[in-house]
Amino acid sequence: MPKGIPKDTSSKRSLLHRFKIARGHLDKVIAMVENDEYCIDVINQSLAIQSALKSANQALLKNHLESCVTESKDQKSVKKMVSELIKVIGQKQTV
Repeated sequence: MPKGIPKDTSSKRSLLHRFKIARGHLDKVIAMVENDEYCIDVINQSLAIQSALKSANQALLKNHLESCVTESKDQKSVKKMVSELIKVIGQKQTV
């Protein structure tokens, strides 16, 4: 079964960029909490983290569907991947 992060460099670079944006927002939230900043400002920054992670997850899902799932020749592997996708999508969190 094929697995892994995007093979092409531009997709991988884009994915890393999205996760680094989320990390930057998280560092900001931590500093804001340590500095006792206004709760709404912290929440807004936290929402930015969630947005960055959502964007990264969408890119990962797209890669998974376009490469791992479509390139699999084994029907059993495809069924397993579909089952994994259903489980992951079922874990979706809301604010």
